Amino acid sequence: MSRFLVGLLLLGLTGCAAGDRGFFRGSSGGENGAASNTETGDFAGGDLLPGTESLTGEEEAALLDPVTLEDMELLSGADQAPPEDEGETAVKDAVSFDLPVVDNAKVQYFVNYFTGSAREGFRRWLERSARYLPMMREVFAEEGLPLDLTYLAMIESGFNNRAVSSARATGPWQFMESTGRMYGLGNDYWHDERRDPFKATRAAARHLGDLYRRYDDWYLAMAAYNAGAGKVDRAIRNSGSRDFWTISHGRHLAKETKHYLPKMMAAMLIAKEPEKYGFTDLNYQPALECDVVKLPSSTDLDIIARLSGVSNKEIRDLNPELSRWCTPPNLTDYPVRLPAGSAESFQHKYAEIAPDRRANFRRHRIKSGDTLSGVAHRYGIRTRDIITLNKIRNPKALKIGRDLILPMQPGATLAAADFATADKVKNRPGSYKVRRGDNLWTISRRFGISTRQLCSQNGLRPSAILQPGKVLRIAGSGKGPVASSSQGATYKVRNGDNLWVISRRLGVSTRQLCALNDLRPSTILQPGQVLRVGGAAASNNGAGKKVVYQVRHGDTLWDIGRRFDLKTRDIMDWNNLKSSHVLQPGDSLTLLLANEQQS
Repeated sequence: MSRFLVGLLLLGLTGCAAGDRGFFRGSSGGENGAASNTETGDFAGGDLLPGTESLTGEEEAALLDPVTLEDMELLSGADQAPPEDEGETAVKDAVSFDLPVVDNAKVQYFVNYFTGSAREGFRRWLERSARYLPMMREVFAEEGLPLDLTYLAMIESGFNNRAVSSARATGPWQFMESTGRMYGLGNDYWHDERRDPFKATRAAARHLGDLYRRYDDWYLAMAAYNAGAGKVDRAIRNSGSRDFWTISHGRHLAKETKHYLPKMMAAMLIAKEPEKYGFTDLNYQPALECDVVKLPSSTDLDIIARLSGVSNKEIRDLNPELSRWCTPPNLTDYPVRLPAGSAESFQHKYAEIAPDRRANFRRHRIKSGDTLSGVAHRYGIRTRDIITLNKIRNPKALKIGRDLILPMQPGATLAAADFATADKVKNRPGSYKVRRGDNLWTISRRFGISTRQLCSQNGLRPSAILQPGKVLRIAGSGKGPVASSSQGATYKVRNGDNLWVISRRLGVSTRQLCALNDLRPSTILQPGQVLRVGGAAASNNGAGKKVVYQVRHGDTLWDIGRRFDLKTRDIMDWNNLKSSHVLQPGDSLTLLLANEQQS
């Protein structure tokens, strides 16, 4: 009997140790969110946002950058459990608080954690807090809430808009999808407003206000923000108390919720007097300031960045809710944040761009035998986006002759790979990064090698399923879609090829391809037909300093020269252009780059 009791005791201790591995989960947003959480491993860097399971490696990296992953590790908390007995509590009055604050053993445990092993990460949080706290306090003041409640965002996400929990709670306030929708935060393939610091803060303030009206106690309201109102209601009933510290002594609340308030108190104590806790020489980020403009139609982010005079990354940082390369195509008058002071200039330039050139869309005329899934696979997009954008009621009844509008990712070239937009692919000679919809047969066909060769070069089985983002070696045969001849670079037409597919593959415009071969845009190509593709395509497929840049909407020679550190006159000379030449989207320019610019 004694052996049995000892075994039970050891098993219980093991379970407690496992359960105490993580204290931060950010599972706010009610009972639905908390129910899906586990007691261990609160944040997992591999988790993606809901609806983004098909992200490529580069898309995932854009959402979960190294800083985000470091924040997630810090949010996993300490390895050991804080003491259960709080002892005497004392009200802190050395600095000004508008929330009741206590200092006890649990609070001091997390103070020691944040100032000890987690010091560098917490320093990053303090520095980042200055960017968002002024805006958050303004929102909370408008909603009539204590301003110190804004520090909840610190223990929810470290003020990181891209934080994602293992339960898929997302954003600076860690909303579950269902609760986010209750408070007006939309989430689809194109955008996730839980990552919008402005909208998510307003939603969090209203959610906290609703919880306070329910409990008339800020401690219980904060506990319910973490665990869900249903669990707090049950804890109150089962414990017979409405005092958070009393409830947290028993098994009425999960460990994470028991530790939630002590973490909040510890973070607030340090943030109010950072020098007292050894945080000196903090490099606080400037407060978030921006202009907002409403765009009448979907627009590529690289166009927004170029017209604003900043990088694509800066536009993404100002609009973290945008998940793709453009603003949502199904929403009009979409508000976009720009750097402060740039709105007027942006609007003047934006008005000069024709509506059909603001985003990269393509028309596809439905033919006999077409299906939505087939069209989606052909163009590398999602069926549901074709349905949404074209307002298709019955996907199985397509009308022959109808034009479909397809949202297309702007094509990437070797020279233009500095834009970190979704689905961009940058291929070095001898390698290929797998895209959505690729398989061994399509890739081997593209590069003119056998499937067996491709498998042998990469240690794969013929039945292998390729994951988007995987890099394959393409070597050995020296064959490819482009060959050299006495007349220059040529291309041999294959089954399924058309002018648009070939021009996209080789990085030349359809117009240029037609001019080189005396063809009309409507010409139907025959398998085996040999096309001249000119020197530009050849240089794009070979090594050396020559690269091909495909002109985008709004490009000028000055813009391209500035982007690649080249002189406008040199670009004109290399491409036999006159000073009066007007660039057209899709045109190809040959650029001579230094070796380090190609890496």
